[in-house]
Amino acid sequence: MDSLAYAMGTGGTGGDAGGMSAFIPLILMFAIFYFLLIRPQQKKAKAQKAMLASIRKGDRIVTAGGLHGLITGVADDVVTMEIAPKIRVKVSRGSVAGILKRDESVSTQE
Repeated sequence: MDSLAYAMGTGGTGGDAGGMSAFIPLILMFAIFYFLLIRPQQKKAKAQKAMLASIRKGDRIVTAGGLHGLITGVADDVVTMEIAPKIRVKVSRGSVAGILKRDESVSTQE
């Protein structure tokens, strides 16, 4: 019975160093998550925001719902796009998924 109590006792070696070394794997995991998940997502969000800010009249766009069209008007939060001849719809600027082609012949002045 004495040997069991002796085995359960604390040795007293590495008490302070063991507490700090327990945080090293957590710090490494956070660094890995930052570089593999958080940072690329922030870059993607920044690029999407810049793309939405650069939308102008004459651009060919695609929306998140899959509509393709030509921008005929731009307001603060709403973009008017022509999806067929003389058929125009208003979509939220945030629903624009990407710019397909810029039409340089259309003037950007309103």
